[in-house]
Amino acid sequence: MLTTQQDTLTRDIGRLIEEHGTSRSALIPVLQGIQERYHTISDFAMQTVADKLGIHPVEVYGVVTFYAFLNEGYHGRFVIRLCRTISCDMAGKEAVARQLRNDLGVDFGQTTRDGRFTLEWANCIGMCDQGPAMLVNDQVFTQVTPEKVHDILVACQKVFSAHAPETGEGHAQ
Repeated sequence: MLTTQQDTLTRDIGRLIEEHGTSRSALIPVLQGIQERYHTISDFAMQTVADKLGIHPVEVYGVVTFYAFLNEGYHGRFVIRLCRTISCDMAGKEAVARQLRNDLGVDFGQTTRDGRFTLEWANCIGMCDQGPAMLVNDQVFTQVTPEKVHDILVACQKVFSAHAPETGEGHAQ
């Protein structure tokens, strides 16, 4: 018997597949939809997607683990990715990284205790001429300084506070 959370996840996956179709090309948009809602793509979710799309679960797992923007592990409401290319290094990336660590109280690869922020490295986000560059979810920030980090985090907190009822999203099983 499925748990209530698994029932909800199964229904959400069904809706995503209705929206995007049942072809292989629907796989990534469906996975992105799951991640957006649940902040993770669980083993149960991968198996359900595979079953509904008629593909092998290993193919789904391969896509989830290959793409940096899809995740098996839980990620916070705001995923902050700081570019670690040499051009961002030369533009002052390390000072920005230090400020992020200090302000969030976590290191890269970790999520804050309240589940709001996950801090990650990005190999390149394509903004080499405007570094240091950073992504917060899908929003790009360029020429980031330690001072700008504070403003960006405050803006995220405001968004989170405005959507406080959404905190029931939780972890998918």
